[in-house]
Amino acid sequence: MNKPVQIFITLVTVSLVTKGIFAQKVAKTNYYKDLVCDGVLNESVYTSDASSNFVQNFPTDSLPASLQTNVWTFYDDEYLYVAAKCFSEDNKFTIQSLARDFDLYSNDAFTVAICPLNDQTNGFYFAVTPYGTQHEGTIQYGGAFGGVSVWDNKWYSKVVSTTDGWTLEMKIPFKTLRYKSQNLEWGINFIRTDLQNNEISTWNPVPQNFDFLSLANTGILKWQNEPPKAGTNISLIPYAIGGWNKDYSSNEENLRFNGGLDAKIAITSSLNLDLTINPDFSQVDADVQITNLSRFSLFFPERRQFFLENSDIFERFGFSKIRPFFSRQIGLSNGQTIPILGGARLSGSINENWRIGLMDLQTEGTSLGPSENFAVGAIQRRVGNWGNIAFIAVNKQQFSSDSKPIAGNFNRVFGLDYNLQSPDGKHRGKFFYHHSFKGSTNDYAHASWYMYNTRKLTFHWNHEYVGKNYRADVGFVPRVQNYNSETGEFVYKTYWRLEPSITYRHYPKTGKITFIAPEIYFSEYYDADFAPTETRLAPSLYFMMKDQSSFNITAGYNQVKLLFDTDITFSSNQPHSAGYYSFNDISAYYGSSPVNLLNYEAEIKFGQYYTGSIFSANTGLAYRIQPKFKLSTSIEYNSIYFKEKFEDVQLLIFSPRVDYQFNKKMFFTTFVQYNTQVNNVNINARFQYRFRPMSDLFVVYTDNYNANIFGIKNRAMVIKLVWWLNV
Repeated sequence: MNKPVQIFITLVTVSLVTKGIFAQKVAKTNYYKDLVCDGVLNESVYTSDASSNFVQNFPTDSLPASLQTNVWTFYDDEYLYVAAKCFSEDNKFTIQSLARDFDLYSNDAFTVAICPLNDQTNGFYFAVTPYGTQHEGTIQYGGAFGGVSVWDNKWYSKVVSTTDGWTLEMKIPFKTLRYKSQNLEWGINFIRTDLQNNEISTWNPVPQNFDFLSLANTGILKWQNEPPKAGTNISLIPYAIGGWNKDYSSNEENLRFNGGLDAKIAITSSLNLDLTINPDFSQVDADVQITNLSRFSLFFPERRQFFLENSDIFERFGFSKIRPFFSRQIGLSNGQTIPILGGARLSGSINENWRIGLMDLQTEGTSLGPSENFAVGAIQRRVGNWGNIAFIAVNKQQFSSDSKPIAGNFNRVFGLDYNLQSPDGKHRGKFFYHHSFKGSTNDYAHASWYMYNTRKLTFHWNHEYVGKNYRADVGFVPRVQNYNSETGEFVYKTYWRLEPSITYRHYPKTGKITFIAPEIYFSEYYDADFAPTETRLAPSLYFMMKDQSSFNITAGYNQVKLLFDTDITFSSNQPHSAGYYSFNDISAYYGSSPVNLLNYEAEIKFGQYYTGSIFSANTGLAYRIQPKFKLSTSIEYNSIYFKEKFEDVQLLIFSPRVDYQFNKKMFFTTFVQYNTQVNNVNINARFQYRFRPMSDLFVVYTDNYNANIFGIKNRAMVIKLVWWLNV
């Protein structure tokens, strides 16, 4: 087929998509045995027709890809194979690093998104760069917000460079996926990130207003016969950890040794049992520090292996800041770890309509408190093609030293959620009602969220209500707690919230701008009598450029009612009196193209801040020598000035970082976090050696110092070994 005809057919195809009458593309997968996964496409299977005719998702969704990609899929008794030929002009790729789980949007890569149940809700993705670095994750919420990369599993790939591009072969074990063998049609899409041309292209067209992992826009992988049954799938993941630490304030030194085990057992091909004994709380990972001027607790993500797979069944309930269940509440109290004796977790799909999740964990009693049992049950039922309805029950029970339940020392929450998702992905929403039970009134929460999303227009609506006696001790509901500095106690208050926004995107036909997006955002909180307690109105203007650089400017009007006298700098300053405060600010952001070897971003904000003024600057600078070395630094600076009575405050977080990848198996990272708000300097160095798939040796060294006098607080070294064994 000649090029003009191919372009014409592609343009007709895309025009049909925009009119909503396009049928999904279909890829057939055939049985092929004894393939050698070496990245060289020389087997007879590659003489068959390839899936091709990729179309752009970015910078426009109305043209064919500048450089095409050919894809083949086939299988044997154990593996699903995906192979691709990625055409390139000069093989000058953008690669941020050789580390696993690279950023999908700022690296050249090929990605396959798979939805085995074809429910447009949950799936998996696997990606590889031209240098052979792997990335895998799960797709939740239909892919509306991208993928979740914390999920890890074994699979295999090989990449070969050619004179006209690069070729790859992926070998994905069926037992890695969760599927029903009776289902002969899977959702699938193939994605090419081509930063030479600042393009993202997909096999089945994905409109630009959707993330390229969107499951509402997948094609069909059609099986001529039932895919093979996954068979026995049991993985044992033991770990051993040894460490030394010294507290210089008390001059105490400690040596500790610990170990534990995670196990993953496939009950069926779509239902998984996770078991854990004494799980590790990710001592080799450090949370990124940020300045908190919000008056409420910050959210940090879960990293423990036991909680990751099918995490959406448990974590999806509620909103980001009204969560009835949050797994980091188990085994952690005020920053200190509590030993988890053991736990079990059953999760996955029963069939295409039903998903379940059952979890039970027991912690050990310590000086921080008595032993506790955490039990969670969730069930989800698909409702036609427009979403699902889900129920969750969470129970936390404390036990005495003789293993008897302590009367009254429990927390129970029940919740009902309806998740809306139209087949075309334009309509999304959530409606929920959650209730905690302890004999109180006003002990419930409810909310609604709706999003209408088209190529040009996005509209959001959100309402929230949390009663003052709603308690989700195993969840995350920070705003219901209000700190009273005079008594040192938290006071619980009922609140309402309304949060609408509207965004319009204009796509210039020529020039360097992909789209211009003006937006109006409004958020207002109210007390139990519906009197406003916090308001923010923020019109903004966003520019996305064709080289993936971006610029945004926002003006904000704010009004805040302090319920109690509060130090609004959170730096041991004199508190501001309770009452209403109004102030305005303006901010601007610019991020450069990820293609550049020297990459930078900057955001500044200035304006009023309660009775004073504020100037904030957040900057990031990174330089890489592809593909092994990256030097980066970030600076977060807040300067708050007052005319009288209060002390001026300067808050700084300075975080230089060095990443060096010896190869795809051996990595070294060292970084510093200088944080004046918490008066701490953290120095962290981590060496990682992946000696076999999903099996790692970590060596971590860390120091903590006082930020003002640089006197040492504590020092530690940890050695951790994780071994992934398939039985």
